Order: sequence, then structure tokens, then C-alpha cells
Amino acid sequence: MQKALLWVDRASTLAGQVFSWSIVVLTALISWEVFSRYVFNTPHAWVQDAQIMLYGVLFMMAGAYTLSKEGHVRGDVLYSFFEPRTQAIWDLVLYIVFFLPGIFALSYAGWIYANESLAIREQTFSPEPLPLYPFKFVIPAAGFGLMLQGIVEIIRCVICIRDGEWPSREHDVEEVDVEKLKEMVHVKDEDIAALDKFVVAQEAAHHQHDGAAK
Repeated sequence: MQKALLWVDRASTLAGQVFSWSIVVLTALISWEVFSRYVFNTPHAWVQDAQIMLYGVLFMMAGAYTLSKEGHVRGDVLYSFFEPRTQAIWDLVLYIVFFLPGIFALSYAGWIYANESLAIREQTFSPEPLPLYPFKFVIPAAGFGLMLQGIVEIIRCVICIRDGEWPSREHDVEEVDVEKLKEMVHVKDEDIAALDKFVVAQEAAHHQHDGAAK
């Protein structure tokens, strides 16, 4: 079971990493359009549509990745004080009552929406139109990824309720841990305090010198 959960974590992580390159493409596209517009005086009407679609792809396809890393917004004011089993019970209720119906509706409606767009070969409304229907298939794809990752999170809740602790998950990029950073560079709190005192003493001496000079 744990291997299956981690496999889904890795799939969500891979999807997030692949589609994160949309940022690079988006940055390059905007830079090129600005250069083309102001240096060669040749703006392109289709670029704005492409920018919107690239950002939409990035936003939608990052959902499962963010969920797998517990990166979505959460009210931690009370939640962080709960025992793991209590956290799991709350999460399980919220996943069943809100998450599953919402993501199912997103996937189902998105699939219909995308197929209707495909049927008419929908394009953007601009002087240089782009095909819009491939972009709209991102909606059900993102919904499916979120649904799959959400089922994994529900299973984790059940395991935590049973065992009293959260099972492991796949990790990727982490925020800087100050304590670990201190250990890596062999810096102690006493060293930091001594450096702070030295800086304060230097500033005081500098102010005294400035006062005497005046």
C-alpha cells in the first residue's frame, strides 16, 4: 500500500516538475514579445492568448503536485495543535464533504466543456487566433490528477487514524531549515550572539567617532 501511495506522489511530483517549465517558456515568450514590440515595432496579437493559456496550464497542473506536498492553504492556527489522529479525522471529513464532490464536478464538467470546444474547433478571439480546444482539455486532466492524489490523501488519513501517525510521503523542494543550515556550516547560537554584540559595538564606536568629529 505504501509503495502505491508513494508511486502516486512521484507521478504528481513529475507532473508538477514537467509543467513548471511553463514558467521558463512564459518568461521567454514575454521577453521576446517585448523586444519585438519595442525594438522591431512588430507586436503579435496571438502572444497575449498564449501567455494566458501557459499560465492557466501552469496553475491547473500544479494542483496535484501542491496537494502531494501539503502546500495548499490551511488554517494552521488550531490544526497544528491537534494530535495526528485528530488532524486525520478533520482532513478525512473535509476531503469527503468538500474535496471529492468539487473535484468530481470539475473533472466531469471540464470533460464536457473540452469536448464541446473540440467539436466546434474553438479558437481564441483575436486577429491572430490560436486553437483553444487543446487548452481546455487541461481542465479534466488537472481534475483527474487532483482526484487521484486526493484519494491517496484520504487513504493516508485512514492509515493515520488507525496508527496514530502520518505515513511517509514523497518529498521534493523544501524550505530552508535554519537549524539544519547552522549544523551544515558549523555555526552555533553563541557564535551568532557574539557576532551581534560585535556589530553593535562597532556601530556604537562609529557613532561616537562621528559625534567627536562634529
